[in-house]
Amino acid sequence: AESAWRTANSPAQPTGALTVSLKSASSFVLIKSFSRSQNCLGCSNLPLSPRQRELCSRKSVLLPGIQEGARLGVAECQRQFRHERWNCSTNQQVPVFGHELTSGTKETAFIYAVMAAGLVHAVTRSCSQGNMTECGCDAGLRGGGSAAEGWHWGGCSDHIQYGTWFSRKFMDHTVKNMSTSRSSYTPSTMNQHNSEAGRQAINRTMSTDCRCHGVSGSCAVKTCWRTMAPFERVGTYLKDRYEHSVQVTERSKRKTKRKDQRRLHVDKHQLIFLNKSPNYCLEDRRRGIAGTRGRRCNRTSTGPDGCNLLCCGRGYNTHVVRHVQRCECKFVWCCYVHCRRCESMNDMHTCK
Repeated sequence: AESAWRTANSPAQPTGALTVSLKSASSFVLIKSFSRSQNCLGCSNLPLSPRQRELCSRKSVLLPGIQEGARLGVAECQRQFRHERWNCSTNQQVPVFGHELTSGTKETAFIYAVMAAGLVHAVTRSCSQGNMTECGCDAGLRGGGSAAEGWHWGGCSDHIQYGTWFSRKFMDHTVKNMSTSRSSYTPSTMNQHNSEAGRQAINRTMSTDCRCHGVSGSCAVKTCWRTMAPFERVGTYLKDRYEHSVQVTERSKRKTKRKDQRRLHVDKHQLIFLNKSPNYCLEDRRRGIAGTRGRRCNRTSTGPDGCNLLCCGRGYNTHVVRHVQRCECKFVWCCYVHCRRCESMNDMHTCK
């Protein structure tokens, strides 16, 4: 993981303000945190590449969608990895879109996938809610269906094609001769492949919802529409892709690999990586790894949040924490609620 994606002990940033990088992949340029209230923020004030600036100027209405997509991606990454050594916590200046992460690890693969998926999800939701004039519901499904089975397309199906198009235009740079061979990847093509896998995750997790019409709830006729899954479900799908990600070979090292690997191809829905991940146990500032010292762990768990695994065998400290909360609340006529103050002592374990 790169310096901006850290295994930090502090909680994630508030979702109301998010630092976003929107510049081209060749440079590490950051935008100061901007909140939802700053609607006056224009494309000219953002450090964009010429291509992104031109796209932003033509699609300035999508700026809230870009911000929401970044928020979705970061929050879901942190939720999925909250119990693991690499917990996707970010520092106060987070490059989200555009900056080329070059470590080539499984964690980098997940970052690209979840950020691309977040952008598709946010832009598509904005279209479905009628916030934009150039996109809306998926008109291609209207009027179809099956009369024999008593249902037809209606309602507002999510138009993911537009969100997918914008995500590609905004995040991807042109890569010639994209290949699916395991022996022909570069860091750039790896990142672009994983971004596309994230977009495909939106499509793969969509569902069909229906509403019944008929006398006394007989459901003689159903109106159905296609809808995106909650983004938490998309994140769970991508975490599974992360767990089953495929290692590929960097193009410059192609000649050192076995010949049989050249015949193996990678599915577009799979996440891929070039390099094995570090163990994230110890702090390494040069690589942006904060280590797990001070992280809270579960003494009785055998999973990744257990003290044995999370603390990398270094042991853990036990602290007694006093919790004070309201309890035994009763409504008193009239008109207030009376509660007792209850105290409890709990053990908290943190990695050495």
